[in-house]
Amino acid sequence: MIRKLIRYFKNKPGKVSIYESKILNELMPRSHYAYCCLNAARQASKLGFKKIAVIEFGCAGGAGLIDLEKICSEISQLTNIEFEIYGFDSGKGLPEPQDYKDLPYQWRKGFFKMNQFALENRLTKAKIIYGDVKHTVLNFFKDYKPAVIGCVFHDLDYYSSTKASFEIFKNNENFFLPRSFHYFDDIIGDEIVLYTKWTGERLAIKEFNEELKNKKFDKCYHLITKNETKTWYHQIRILHLFDHDKYCNFISTENQQIPI
Repeated sequence: MIRKLIRYFKNKPGKVSIYESKILNELMPRSHYAYCCLNAARQASKLGFKKIAVIEFGCAGGAGLIDLEKICSEISQLTNIEFEIYGFDSGKGLPEPQDYKDLPYQWRKGFFKMNQFALENRLTKAKIIYGDVKHTVLNFFKDYKPAVIGCVFHDLDYYSSTKASFEIFKNNENFFLPRSFHYFDDIIGDEIVLYTKWTGERLAIKEFNEELKNKKFDKCYHLITKNETKTWYHQIRILHLFDHDKYCNFISTENQQIPI
């Protein structure tokens, strides 16, 4: 009986594993947000950070920020990593599409307006940075002095806005985790939107990878090769910053010896 009890407690999943299982099986709202936040927190902990920041580009009505506050609170309790939350949004809805790359057959000016007063009355932690993203990202680190960025949620819809937001990643690598987690909302679509690598968020990602030698977005291969995949598994990207001071720091399992 004692041996059975020992085996039970030895193999019983911890709270983090249970939470991760809920995420991967979509047993909670915005599992894709929770996946990025949890794994960013894990990496941060192994690298010695106590706090990380998360960003949502394109907040629409603000439901994502509200959910993020709850998710970050839960993950803080599991990992002892603190979170800062920032949202970037004009508050006025989508601007006028610039050309075909912004998919004007899918989006219109004014979509996704925000009720700023109602939203801010519901938020307790997140900070919203209002204005055109091509301007607001430029002084973000100087003005807000955020914790190291662990994950980013991209929902600006347009190619032009997404490309402008990517200027934030051209700052010092050490403002970010060496491998940060990113969710792109608008890269799957349906029979109407028909995303391609020549328009929208996919084009912004493609051009970023072509332009910058030592900063690259890539897929989350361990997710998309699972036997049963969820749609959002294909929307996760990892931003690798090869020049980051901590990129090569060992964070894996210490004992990897395989017995004969």
